[in-house]
Amino acid sequence: MAMPSFSNTSTHLFSHYNCSSLLPNYSVRTRNAALFFFSSKLNHCSVSTRFLHSPPAAVSSAENGDGGFTGSGDGDGSGGSGGGGGDEEEERDRNRKEAMLVLAEASRSLDSFPADLAAAVMEGRVPGSIVLRFFELEESVVLRWLLKFGGFRERLLADELFLAKLVMECVVVIFTKVAAELERRKEKFTKELDFVVANVVTSIVTGFVLVWFPAPTVSLKPPLTVSAGPIAKLFYGCPDNAFQMALPGTSYTLLQRIGAIVRNGAKLFVVGTGASLVGISITNALINAQKVVHKTFAPEAENLPLISSSVAYGVYMVVVSNLRYQVLAGIIEQRILEPLLHQNKLILTAAYFTVRTANTYWGSLLWVDFARWAGVQKIKD
Repeated sequence: MAMPSFSNTSTHLFSHYNCSSLLPNYSVRTRNAALFFFSSKLNHCSVSTRFLHSPPAAVSSAENGDGGFTGSGDGDGSGGSGGGGGDEEEERDRNRKEAMLVLAEASRSLDSFPADLAAAVMEGRVPGSIVLRFFELEESVVLRWLLKFGGFRERLLADELFLAKLVMECVVVIFTKVAAELERRKEKFTKELDFVVANVVTSIVTGFVLVWFPAPTVSLKPPLTVSAGPIAKLFYGCPDNAFQMALPGTSYTLLQRIGAIVRNGAKLFVVGTGASLVGISITNALINAQKVVHKTFAPEAENLPLISSSVAYGVYMVVVSNLRYQVLAGIIEQRILEPLLHQNKLILTAAYFTVRTANTYWGSLLWVDFARWAGVQKIKD
């Protein structure tokens, strides 16, 4: 099976690198049929490699043939990987060897890695391209600091532009939300300003989680204990994005991908409802304060229904936002835009900005319609 993340690999036994703590007894065969032997008994070895800088998504696609949703094989999916049998074990062994080659080239040891990433490397759950990306991310002061946090680490290793997406979403959501509210409400915009304020405040909070939860990740979670129940195993092994590409050595079943939608939906309901409770409470407090200061303000505004509006927004997050952002991150960005534009990060970032701006604006329009349909925001005369 091809290894698209490496090319033209050659060795030069001229430098000294202590591999005894990293490499067990095995051999590595590269494309040009050169054979390398690593042994825990060897004190010195070195590998000089030239890498083809392909994104992990491209690696997954090549390993998977057609880049299908099933990852690198189907199976029971226990612990986040399917039961692909010998093929999956071969892929994990290949991942481990690739990662060791990258470590040797960089003169780094697993001791310098976060514990979860080091364990994933030794278990063969991440290919050499992910280790190489980790080194590249460390070159940035900001990203190096964010890599200390598990959630950011899993997302940045899957997508080095994740932070840019997070920032642009939070900034864009304010402008697109106001513009969408103006478009939908038109001449009633001023009369329904209380609704607008509540929606914008809520959107700032939910904009963050809508990028965070459905973002594709490189799973660094340790395997579940044997005593874990079947439901726990199912949701524990689900990807963070139902449509994300599986790395070589990992696979997701259809049931696990559906589970990802259900699990993210539950999270978004809690966050959406909570954020709406806070946003509406603030808005109601502002309305009441305006009524006290400006007597003429009373006929133009009324307190928003707290519980019904908050629950409605939580349901909207589950039904509408959840699927929208899953498709955006897992299909449009990872499967379409990244493979096409990964060689030009500037154009890729611009493409991300365009589709996310359009998606956020569309979502704002959908929420106004949904809220009116649910009866929590009525049209004012």
